[in-house]
Amino acid sequence: MQSEPHNPWRGEVALTLNGEAHQCRLTLGALAELEASLGEDTLVALVARFEKGAFSTRDVLALIVAGLRGGGWRGTARDLLSAEIEGGPVRAAEAAAELLARAFATP
Repeated sequence: MQSEPHNPWRGEVALTLNGEAHQCRLTLGALAELEASLGEDTLVALVARFEKGAFSTRDVLALIVAGLRGGGWRGTARDLLSAEIEGGPVRAAEAAAELLARAFATP
């Protein structure tokens, strides 16, 4: 399935799940959902972990779910547990880091 190219100026990051291209984006709603899923943790702490390279798979999963949902996907974290991410865990971590960087970058 061919999709429109991602637009980094809108904070978009491309990710392919189960052979289907998706545009991920951390909208305000997606950021609020991400913050809620982090519990007591904060977005600032999450950014710091990524900057230090000390992020967890839980961090990556939470960011990918929030980004996918911000891009219009209606799945859940449970759906990602059995999904095949093109590029594997490395691509997932790269996409998560790109989402964070683009969400807080100025155009």
